[in-house]
Amino acid sequence: MRRFFPVIAGVLALIVVSALLSYFLLKEKKTGLEFALASYADLPGWHTDNMGEAQKALLRSCDKIKAMPEGKALPGAAIGGVYKDWLPACAAIKAAAPDTLADVIEDFFLPLAVSVGGNDTGVFTGYYEALLHGSMTPSEQYTIPLYTRPPELVMVDLGKFRPSLAGQRIAGSVQNGQLVPYPDRKGIMDGALDGRGLEVLWVDSAVDAYFLHVQGSGRVLMDDGRLLSVGYAAQNGHANRLIGRHLLETGAIKKENMSGQAIRDWLAKHPEEVNAVLKTDPSFVFFRMLEAGDGPYGSAAVVLTPAHSLAVDRRFMPLHAPVWLSASHPDPQDPSNNTVPFNQLLVAQDTGGAISGEIRGDVFWGFGSEAEEIAGRMANKGRYWLLLPKDLALKAAGDEG
Repeated sequence: MRRFFPVIAGVLALIVVSALLSYFLLKEKKTGLEFALASYADLPGWHTDNMGEAQKALLRSCDKIKAMPEGKALPGAAIGGVYKDWLPACAAIKAAAPDTLADVIEDFFLPLAVSVGGNDTGVFTGYYEALLHGSMTPSEQYTIPLYTRPPELVMVDLGKFRPSLAGQRIAGSVQNGQLVPYPDRKGIMDGALDGRGLEVLWVDSAVDAYFLHVQGSGRVLMDDGRLLSVGYAAQNGHANRLIGRHLLETGAIKKENMSGQAIRDWLAKHPEEVNAVLKTDPSFVFFRMLEAGDGPYGSAAVVLTPAHSLAVDRRFMPLHAPVWLSASHPDPQDPSNNTVPFNQLLVAQDTGGAISGEIRGDVFWGFGSEAEEIAGRMANKGRYWLLLPKDLALKAAGDEG
């Protein structure tokens, strides 16, 4: 056995050397998501933003926070703590006048600069509340159904079963005691749900219906003059593969020209290819009717506020948390101008299948042609600071002492 001792010693030495090298390499080049304490002076435009609308978004989240069990964790990343951690700040926000909101936030929150691998810049896109034209009954004009959630559809939050899978979801139906994938968009477009009475209403454009699936909510101008609102109810569990990706891969649209408007223009010029292109995205969304006066709801179960609600990747960001975003957006009046400054307080109140990454966000722009114009062309670089109650911020930054 003694002849094996030098071999074992050599292996141990290699392990030690490897560990030391890994340690020093990691110290030299930081990797992973990081939160560093910052000053409000670091936030471009702080104290110049009109925070009246931002206060609406904050209060909508605070109302949700106050209604939840105090010891329950905020949805999303664990750095958000539990609802009780947010109650003092919410009380102060509710009592604040709009022109004092910035001071109140400074009293209760600390800003954290967000970076990953030393990089603090990411891509920020936009979404909006779409407008469609529809009818409660199908006809030669209204042929495209919007479906309600099928009763057999099971949506699974994998984080409830494995902490390492937090923020990931699947969906399917139970067959013979097993959860199996639900039909994809192609299967549904080819008739998988026909004859079941699941139609909420019918619209006159497959392209408009697809954009509604991407946006998650919209309004439908009915043939009888009513304006109805529809919102997200469920999703079929298949990963998003937005049709813009297919059009890029096939060379139909060049990368530098890609936008929601460019996709619409291409589909309008190639009507014979519309169905085939739409079927390349397996994801499919189911809808529900919203009560009159309700706006679209985000994943945080609150009504979204235009230009102040942000969809984030909940694996890295807690929902309901305020975020200071420094980015830019397209000028809705000038397609050649894509750099209108956007330094503003938003609240993480939504998620989305295409919103993936540590420094990634989707700004909700509201309803109307201007909102669609901005959202359709927005894919701008920017950075954000996460605002957390002071104790949580210190903990996230590793500076509790």
